[in-house]
Order: sequence, then structure tokens, then C-alpha cells
Amino acid sequence: MKTRNNLTTYIMVSLVLGIVAGYFANVGLANPGAFAEYMSYLTTIFLRLIKMIIAPLVFATLVVGIARMGDAKEVGRIGLKTLGWFFIASVMSLLLGLVMVNIFRPGDALVGHLPAVSTPSGIAATGLSLKEFITHLVPASIIDGMAKNEILQIVIFSLFFGTAAAAVGVKAEPLVDAVDGLAHIMLKVTGYVMNFAPVAVFAAVAGTIAKSGVGVLGTYGVFMAEFYLSIAVLWGLLIFAGFVFLGRRIFALMGEMKGPALLAFSCASSEAAYPKTLEGLERFGVRNRIASFVLPIGYSFNLDGSMMYCTFATVFIAQAYGIEMPLSTQLTMMAVLMLTSKGIAGVPRASLVVIAATLGQFNIPEAGLLLLLGIDHFLDMARSATNVIGNSVAAAVVAKWEGELVAPLDKELSDSPLP
Repeated sequence: MKTRNNLTTYIMVSLVLGIVAGYFANVGLANPGAFAEYMSYLTTIFLRLIKMIIAPLVFATLVVGIARMGDAKEVGRIGLKTLGWFFIASVMSLLLGLVMVNIFRPGDALVGHLPAVSTPSGIAATGLSLKEFITHLVPASIIDGMAKNEILQIVIFSLFFGTAAAAVGVKAEPLVDAVDGLAHIMLKVTGYVMNFAPVAVFAAVAGTIAKSGVGVLGTYGVFMAEFYLSIAVLWGLLIFAGFVFLGRRIFALMGEMKGPALLAFSCASSEAAYPKTLEGLERFGVRNRIASFVLPIGYSFNLDGSMMYCTFATVFIAQAYGIEMPLSTQLTMMAVLMLTSKGIAGVPRASLVVIAATLGQFNIPEAGLLLLLGIDHFLDMARSATNVIGNSVAAAVVAKWEGELVAPLDKELSDSPLP
């Protein structure tokens, strides 16, 4: 417990020191861009370390959890409950983004900052048809899927692998035990990687402030304030939904998620917080077989903050260009984003790719993305933390439905957290 609290403290201190160091670099160095570049090396190393452990950690924990459920019907039942919750959360997040952006109309205040319609944004807009989405679900090669950290594909393969292992029975037990050992090793590696988190947080914040200056926070201050208020409303809705099913224990869950949410916020990456979120859920009382099943799926299907941002940002850009979108068009756009937002990687700026694709489909100038690039890092911080909260609530609620929510652990996780 003390170690976990120390890490959270170090991250918060690093966040403040990063702002201070970035400010002095911006005003005191002849070439603050070079300083920002050097800082990006540290952030990149940390994010690559995180991505290094995601694939084997998701595979190992998910396979062991499913194999030890032992019943394919049980896996299907839990899967349906999980996807049902994710669908409701997705609709709520996307709809809230539409409501808030229409109430605040932040685009109206930025008409004078419009880039030329023909200006390239630098973000590759990749369309995603229903056929492409469905075929993307299944990996042509699990090795390729793991190499690219395609979490959705890893989940699909792990579902088949774990279910088959359970069906084989006794003969598969040695292999399941070996995968269990892999999970323990990856959790230990996770602990080593997390020790580097405060350094990465300092570098990420310092580099951003050094390059853009603290003025970037003021230039679009109103827009950022409105977006953060919208995020706060979404947090309130998610916590209320959790309260309906978990009662007062939802506040204990939020206490456990304080560290992972802060890490995701500081690094602007949901993936960076995945290992600590998994540990926090287990400390809260969610059995590992539920947490390791729901959480990986959530990282593809339930990124609530990112989904709300997609509708909020798309309509914002349309407003900035004076394009009025009738309610029917906005609802159609929301339906499109229900599809294209699935499989968003929990890494910085992944949402921009989805937004770029959506802009093209509704004849909104792609150059409008340039309005957001300067402050996207700070927006990504909020939506990444929200993704952590949304997925943790989902895992806890599904565990409650399944009778797999036990008394919280009062001490630090042992080295054997798996069932």
C-alpha cells in the first residue's frame, strides 16, 4: 500500500515539476523545441515499455481466466453482459458529447483562428467500413496481431485459446499452468516498468509546455474548460451508474483508480495505466478472471472519454467553419462513430485518426483538425483518465452481476493474484 501511494505522490510531483521545467525551458532557452525533442525520448521509451508488456499480459491473464472458468456457456454469458454494458456506455458517451457541444457551441468563438480549408492536417484519415471492421476483428496471424499490439485481435484469439483449453481439460492443465506463470512474470515486469512512470510524466509535460508555452492553455482556455466540464459530467454519470449497482462501494473503487487515472492523465495514454488498473480492480475485490476478461475488451470497445471527444470535436470543427449540422445528421454521425470508434488504440492522438475519417464522410474540412493539434495533448489527458474510470466501473459491475465481487484486499497484492 505504501509503495502504491508513493508512486502516486511521485507522479503528482513530477507533473508539477514538468510544468515548471517546461515553462523555464520555453522562456529561457534559445531553442525550446530541441529541449522538447529530448524530453520526448523519455516519454517514447516509457510508452514503448508499456506497449512491450501489453500483448503478453492481456493474452496470459485472459487465457488463464477463461480456461479456469471451465464452461463455454459461462464465458458467453459474461461476454454478453460485458458487451451490453459497453453498448449502453458508448451511446451515453457519444450522446453526451453531442449535447454538450451544442449547448456550449465552442466553435463559434474560434472563427478567427480558422486554417485554410486546403491546409493539410498531417493526420491520415483512414475510413473504416463495416466489412473492414469485421475482418479486422480476426487476426490473420496472432503473431502479427501481437507485434502490432492489436488488443482486439489478441482478445479474439485468447477467447478461442482459453475456451479450447477449458474444453480439453486435464491434458491442457500443464499449458495453462505455464501461461499462468507467464502472467505472474509479466505482472512482475509491470512493477519494474511502473518505477519509470514519474520520469515519463515529467518528460511528457515538460516537453509539451516547452514547445507550446503555457499560453497554449490560455489560447483555447474556454474550449478546454467546456470540454473538461463535459468530462466531469461524464464522470458523474459513470459513477452514478456504478452507484446504482455497487452502492457506496463505488467510492472505494474510485479510490483504487486514483493512481491509474492520474497515470493515464499525465501520460495521455490509457494503455499506460492498464497494468495498474488491473491490480486496482483486484484490490477492490473484482476476481482476476472477471477483471482480466472485461478490461482487455474494454480497451477496444469502451473508451468512454475518447468516444465523447469524437462527437464533441467533430461538431466543434463544423461550428468553427459555420457548418450547421441538423439533428438527423448529428445522430447519423453518432451512429458512424459507434462503429469507427471501436478498436481505438489507447495511445495518444488515436482519436484524431477516427475524427479525420469522420470529417471526410460529412464534408467537414479536415484542416479543422489543426484547431485542435496545439492543445490535443491536454485534451487527451482528460479523455485517457476517463477511459480508465469507465472500464473500471464496467469490470466492477459485471463482477457484481456474476457474484464475483468479493471483500476488498487491505494489503498490497501478493505475487499470486491469479485464480
